[in-house]
Parts: sequence; C-alpha cells; structure tokens
Amino acid sequence: MSSQHSRAISDSQFKALAKIIYDRSGIHFPETKKYIVESRLSHRLVELELDDFDQYIAFLTMGPYQSDEFQEMFNRITINETSFFRNEPQLTVFERQVLPPLLEARERTKRLRIWSAACSTGEEPFTLAIIVHRALGVRLKDWNVEILGTDISERALKVADTGEYSSYAMRSTPELVKHRYFREKNGLWTIDEGIRSMVNFELHNLKDRLAAKRHGIWDVVFCRNVMIYFDAEMKRRVVGMFSDQLAADGTLFIGHSENIRDVNDHFEALPYTQGFCYQPLKASATKAA
Repeated sequence: MSSQHSRAISDSQFKALAKIIYDRSGIHFPETKKYIVESRLSHRLVELELDDFDQYIAFLTMGPYQSDEFQEMFNRITINETSFFRNEPQLTVFERQVLPPLLEARERTKRLRIWSAACSTGEEPFTLAIIVHRALGVRLKDWNVEILGTDISERALKVADTGEYSSYAMRSTPELVKHRYFREKNGLWTIDEGIRSMVNFELHNLKDRLAAKRHGIWDVVFCRNVMIYFDAEMKRRVVGMFSDQLAADGTLFIGHSENIRDVNDHFEALPYTQGFCYQPLKASATKAA
C-alpha cells in the first residue's frame, strides 16, 4: 500500500467521482474544486485501506455498503454551516412582512405549512417554529402548524432529531430567545419540547420531485445556501419543483448569496430589502409567458 497520509486524485478519477455526486445529489463540483474532494476524501481512503481513488469509486458504486458510503462521503465533502437565527434581517422580513398576511389568509382553515429544505442539523426549522410560536401566541393551540425539515444527510438529521446544540450553533440567537425557548446544561442547549413538537424531519434529496409532491402544497419554503452548489440545470429543476409545491400566495426564501434570475420562469421577487424572497407569478402572467 502507498503512503498512509494521502491519496492523489487524477483528472479522470475526479470526473468520475464528480459525476457520481451530481447524479445522486445534484451538487456540482467543478474542476476548480478538485483539491477539496482530494483533501477531504484522501484520509477516507486510508481508513478503508484502499490504495487509490479507482478502488474507492468501485467501493462507492459496486460494494454492499455503497449507500452508507455515499452518506459518509457526502458528509465529508459538504459543510453544514448553519446556526439559529442565521441572517436575522431576512427572518425579520418573514416575521413582520410575510407571516402576518399569511396567517390572516389562513384564518379560516387555521392551517400553516412550512418546508425547510436542505435544513442541515435543524437550526433553521426550529428557528421558524419559534417565530411562528411568537406570532400566534395563545392562538397556537387552535392552529395546525406543520413544519418539515429535510436534508440529504442522515448524520445531520440525527443531530436535528436530538434537539441538542452547542454554543456555537447558538451564536446568532438573541438572549431573550435563549432563555425562553432553550434549556442549557453542561454546554449543550436543548430546544423547548413545545417547539420540538412543531417540527418533523425527513431524509429528502432535492432531485426527488415525486417525494416532494407527496407532501402536497406548502405556504412557505425556505431553501437557503444550497443552490450555490447547483449548476443551472439543477437550479432550474429545483425552482420548478418549489413552484409546483407552493400555494399561489406562498413565499420562497433563498440564501442572500444566491439568485434564481437565470433559471426563473415561475417567481417574482418581493420588494423587501434583505428579504431574498419570491412569490409565484400570477396565473395570467404565466400563461402569457
């Protein structure tokens, strides 16, 4: 066996691995990111006692553990960087501009459905649950609030299921929120059980349009900081999926470093500074297009 410290990846091996990643997840790794794949996976080859990336690709595509290994690989090549109340100005737009008229529109059915797509370890859907809890107050008991957090990473969802977070995950959280909605013990912050019960988690690949369809129509979709990893075709497919699954008066929120202008035939931007949010185009406008 070669050196125990690293494994080099050739151009052809990188292309093969990048295709596997894209086919299974929709995430695009251009050649400029070759060094990331090599540096994050070479130690994995050592752990598996594999000599080179050809052996690893075979292990990943033909071995009995290929599904488990894809999860392991995915966890190593992606960064689940998130926190509670991340990008607070955008969340303020949700809380003050989008949520009040939406709750008014749903007053008769008293049903609210929110999808946090690519939710990583759960900080985002729990944050949204806290915001909805604050907005409804004592009225919450009369409402059917469904918040779903989905991600492609099983490991991330296991963390979300525990409802326990480090101080680092709490770094953007207002002090009042900490004391009202969390319990701290031995450096870990545990989410309030009432908030925990408002959120469900599920494994979901954004390439899987049928799985999304099974969940029906959502009032709000948050999909932040994942489309930066997609090429134009994958972005177009995902944006189209969100269009299909959003209510006519629903709202899509994306990350502040993302844009959907180049793939967007479905949404119009809402005029809120720092909102980065969109509503479906009116039916007449869609037909005219």
